[in-house]
Amino acid sequence: MDYPTAKQALITGASSGIGKATALAFAKAGINLGLVSRGSEKLAAVAAAARELGVKAEAYPLDLAKIDRVQSDISAIAAQFGEVDILVNSAGMGYTGSLTETSLADWQRVLDLNLTSVWQCIQGVLPSMRDRGSGIIINVSSIAGSQVFPNWGAYCVSKFGLMALSKTLAAEERSRGIRVTAICPGSVNTPLWDTDTVQADFDRTAMLTPEMVADSILHAVQFPANAVVEEITLVSNAGVL
Repeated sequence: MDYPTAKQALITGASSGIGKATALAFAKAGINLGLVSRGSEKLAAVAAAARELGVKAEAYPLDLAKIDRVQSDISAIAAQFGEVDILVNSAGMGYTGSLTETSLADWQRVLDLNLTSVWQCIQGVLPSMRDRGSGIIINVSSIAGSQVFPNWGAYCVSKFGLMALSKTLAAEERSRGIRVTAICPGSVNTPLWDTDTVQADFDRTAMLTPEMVADSILHAVQFPANAVVEEITLVSNAGVL
């Protein structure tokens, strides 16, 4: 099938939650997609749904927790998929537990996925963006990147670090035409709340939906090339849950 010339986006964590919603929002806007996630079956379903909307969509199963391989694997995916105009780093995990009860292995696991893998994904696409003198990098952070919550210590540290990464990257790459945006949502009703690393009892019906966050991400990438929204904080009317 021939696809129209369009922007191309690489999205991590694309099989569910914010990543999936962003993929479908991008597809509706005519943006071609390279989709990355560990869950191959769910990822293939998202790619198929995107193709039905008329865009190119390729699924690339990849475990971003294997951080020693992320940069090379993302570079290889980008070479196969074609020029990456937009990188959306949406993959991540939640974690609850007091700092004194958090094991070194758990601490490292959270930091590896939520922060180090993002840095490695950026390194995988940045050289080609620099060569073209353009590109947009969207990092899905959290309200926990600017506000701490008891028993969310490792998660907060990872998101504070992601904010520092985003701001430093923006400062370093602005002169090369590369734009960086950090999306900082409050609680979002995603499968994160169903994982075994999160123990929390919130009213999920009062949370943001993934589609709300995806709309903000789409809005950020549609700004003119000479403008950038460097940070978006989005919370539900119920406040920070």
